[in-house]
Amino acid sequence: MEATEPQQSRLWRDNYAVLMPEQPNKDLRSRLSFYIDWLSANQLTWYQPDLKAYRDYLLYERSRTDKRGKRKPATLSEATVLAHLATIRSRYKALLTRSNDVRDRLFELTNPEDSESEQLAVVNEFFVRISNDVHPATAPVKLVEKQDIADSEHLRLKPYQVSALAQAPGISTLRGLRDTALMTLMVCSGIRAAEAAALQVKDLRQQLGGELSLRVREGKGGKQRLIPYGPLDWCLMYVDAWLREADIKAGQVFRGIRRGGKTVRATGIGAWTVNDIMNAYPISIDGALCLVKPHDLRRTYARNAYDFGMDLERIRQNLGHTSLQTTQTYIGALDGRDRHPPNMFSPPHDKHSLALLTGAAIG
Repeated sequence: MEATEPQQSRLWRDNYAVLMPEQPNKDLRSRLSFYIDWLSANQLTWYQPDLKAYRDYLLYERSRTDKRGKRKPATLSEATVLAHLATIRSRYKALLTRSNDVRDRLFELTNPEDSESEQLAVVNEFFVRISNDVHPATAPVKLVEKQDIADSEHLRLKPYQVSALAQAPGISTLRGLRDTALMTLMVCSGIRAAEAAALQVKDLRQQLGGELSLRVREGKGGKQRLIPYGPLDWCLMYVDAWLREADIKAGQVFRGIRRGGKTVRATGIGAWTVNDIMNAYPISIDGALCLVKPHDLRRTYARNAYDFGMDLERIRQNLGHTSLQTTQTYIGALDGRDRHPPNMFSPPHDKHSLALLTGAAIG
């Protein structure tokens, strides 16, 4: 039986108060929020961590509502589920070993008429049961190791395919201009969907060693980084045109567009919207229509940069990866000029179309 709305709201507040730490980072907040929502919807409290059921939910049942109100599958990969469960287990470990508040809350669940020793026994039993429920052996996730990954699983577009994708939205409408600006900026910088969604106008033109660069305020792991545009700074033509037509002077760069396609929402888009935008523009690859995912643009940036002669360490720094740490300690931080990406993509529109970006308003 599902919880009524008032019951679920009370459950959610109680679960949130216990499980969400003060000032969590982005990943911690996201993973614990998913878990708290699931607990509350299933009438479970924080001291009933059914991680086996939650694992199955993430792997097989999770869904989300799209802009049209339809439910769509949104299950997670085994590796991502492992990361979610590891975060939850770590939080419970901290609560069980360092939180007097948790002990106080559990004592409140005991019978006040019982003796102190009986109450303590009940609290200790809660601790044992919670520890057993969150143990890794209780909800294992089997990872299938792949020696080889099919090309269809991870797309890495060639330059002519990048051009075909970027031409798909067109630049004669507000929506098309936004989507073109978004895709060209992502493929020319290698940023993640969440990073693109969070971009602020003042992030677009920063300096790294005197080089025009894009600032990612908070990448994966809470790291800030700068990405030199180099010869790929042409992507800013599309972004600037979008900002001008949308009358955006500050705040988030990419915004939702109201029904009718003529006006822009005050709020920015999220990572899921970036995914929905990409799904609207399938392209033909080897004779078949393929959906290009936001992370495929990141892989495309990395692969083409490497093919055009950019070394792995420079690519690593631009993408914000944490690997090659030993190499980093030997070579130190690279200058912005040394980290220019090569001129591996060209603007997808002809000179006549590009002239519209600097002059005529878009209908």
